[in-house]
Amino acid sequence: MKGLILSGGFGTRLRPLTFTGAKQLIPVANKPIIFYGIEALAGAGIKELGIVVGNTAEEVRQAVGDGSRWNISIQYLRQEAPLGLAHAIKISKGFLGNDSFVMYLGDNILRDGINDFVKNFDAHHPQSLILLTEVTNPQEFGVAVVDACGMVRKLIEKPKEPPSNLALVGVYIFDQHIHTAIDNIKPSWRNELEITDAIQWLLDNNYKVESHMVKGWWKDTGKPDDIIEANLLVLEGISSAQNGHVEDSTLNGRVRTGNGSAIIKSVVRGPVVIGENTRIVHSYIGPFSSIGDNAVIENSEIECSVIMEGATLRNVEKRIDRSIIGKNAVINVIDQSPRTHKFILGDQSYIEIAK
Repeated sequence: MKGLILSGGFGTRLRPLTFTGAKQLIPVANKPIIFYGIEALAGAGIKELGIVVGNTAEEVRQAVGDGSRWNISIQYLRQEAPLGLAHAIKISKGFLGNDSFVMYLGDNILRDGINDFVKNFDAHHPQSLILLTEVTNPQEFGVAVVDACGMVRKLIEKPKEPPSNLALVGVYIFDQHIHTAIDNIKPSWRNELEITDAIQWLLDNNYKVESHMVKGWWKDTGKPDDIIEANLLVLEGISSAQNGHVEDSTLNGRVRTGNGSAIIKSVVRGPVVIGENTRIVHSYIGPFSSIGDNAVIENSEIECSVIMEGATLRNVEKRIDRSIIGKNAVINVIDQSPRTHKFILGDQSYIEIAK
């Protein structure tokens, strides 16, 4: 069995972060989102992985490499435009051949991986096995109608009146028949080849499509609040590891610090992960925060936030909460009269200032 991770798309819901980088490389607990998917596939015994890439291909390639760190091989498959999930399979046919494969959307995180999912497919050998989870807002997802035996009977993409609350998670297993299905569908109104249409073609032609329910939690990291929530969920499972310098500071709970980091005259309450060569002085770092490599935090308070690599925060009087601070961003509060605000903001930026 091979693996196929989708890492194209524009990430419009995560702008402005994705104006300058791939959404799949945004860190959760200081690890790029796509790494969680790669680890899930490698953990299930998959040794050959293709990554479908778009305009951020070189950035993804540099971050991920050739797969040797996971003891797998990785090929990069260029998709000229995000023309649908089924289109991503279509352009990957040369890599996939006639092998069965797991397709995993690169912005998903599953707490318990996909080992049971793959074992289920190997045990029953359907033409497709789809991963489902119960949601409270099924109208925002592809929805499956499933019988009492777990057989899929119908798929509907973002229905106005959902027939069930079972949403497609974004992880699938297919055998070679999916290529025939894709060859027999047409682009949707979005001009995309929809994977739901391809799976429905399998159903309409009496092929076997089964379902598997998510165990543990699943998170689609498509929006800023999802990133913060995923960061919280992952940090719930970390263990303490002190590799940095701590001076005149208090560390409570599970705190992980990287090599070369320094915590001076500060309070850190876990779960928190702090990267390498990061400096925290006269500050408070609250639970469910992740702080990237080479960051500087001085005279500031942070809680339940994602602070990315190289960011600098100085003299921030009010606590920063449930925020994402991008790479090399600077927040610097200065004492001057008259008091003013000065901003240099990119497109679709968002700032909230409390009086």
